[in-house]
Amino acid sequence: MNIYDIAEEAGVSIATVSRVLHNSDKVSKSTKEKVMAIIDRNDYHPNVFAQGLGSDSMHTIGILVPDIADQYMASAFSSLEKLLVAYGYDCILGCSGYDAKDKEKHLKLLLEKRIDAIILVGSTYAGSEDPTHNTDYILAAAGEKPVFIINGIIEGKNIYCTATYDKKAVFEVTDKLINKGRKNILFLTDSQSYSANQKKKGYEEALKKASIDPDPELILHTQNNVHTVLDLLSEKDLDFDAVIATDDGMAIGALKYALKKGLRVPEDLDIVGYNNSSICEVSAPELTSIDNKVDKVCSITIDRLLRVLNGETDVPVCEMIECDLVHRETC
Repeated sequence: MNIYDIAEEAGVSIATVSRVLHNSDKVSKSTKEKVMAIIDRNDYHPNVFAQGLGSDSMHTIGILVPDIADQYMASAFSSLEKLLVAYGYDCILGCSGYDAKDKEKHLKLLLEKRIDAIILVGSTYAGSEDPTHNTDYILAAAGEKPVFIINGIIEGKNIYCTATYDKKAVFEVTDKLINKGRKNILFLTDSQSYSANQKKKGYEEALKKASIDPDPELILHTQNNVHTVLDLLSEKDLDFDAVIATDDGMAIGALKYALKKGLRVPEDLDIVGYNNSSICEVSAPELTSIDNKVDKVCSITIDRLLRVLNGETDVPVCEMIECDLVHRETC
């Protein structure tokens, strides 16, 4: 039996069961007795960590993002906050930036607050393929509080990860473009994070499958900024017939470049973005984009967070989500 079964049998919300388990005074005596009777009857026992929260729990979750101005991060935080509030939790937001020392410093600052768990939003916290990239501070934090990572994977005790199949998604899109006849596919990325590297692998593996050698000139590292991409492509004047960008902002920059050059999209140039953000539908033409299901990822994260805080011991440490290609007008 888990917290959901208890809530269903008692006819109350999961948040109410959580409050009972944490001895909150916000629950009526009759409701508390009813829930406790079900818990006792089914021999439901919170784990040692959850029991340790006890009355010291503030029903507060720390959320750390590298950049709240980033549309993906902002969407994720908004989704997480709404879910947490619905379950009776408050949240504290920290913005760490991307520098390794700053990320560690801000994580330590959150740990100094009276929080029950930490959510790290973004694969920047999961390191990269660089062996010098340090994630030890996250492993250490997990020794104090449960750590939940969105869109990144770190193996360690008390760490729970939810990520999307980024490599598979980009592989399938690249393969689709190749089958359409595109041979010179430009790949735009803005980081060396875990997620960015997975996307690049998908791109390169699809080229390899088609016996196409990756052209280093067609793999561009740039800023996730429309005008930066526009200026970069204008300066380089490369020969390409399709674009895959690891974020919608860069894809819009490529779209502006195409329109500036008088290219027809998608007749002359296919463009695919990533994240399926709101800007996809306000661009002209509307942007085709890979949907990495940010709301679903956040929902699964909160679901597992509640299960961990309420004592369940069989919570999956890693869950992977499939992405979808949302067809619009640029591909």
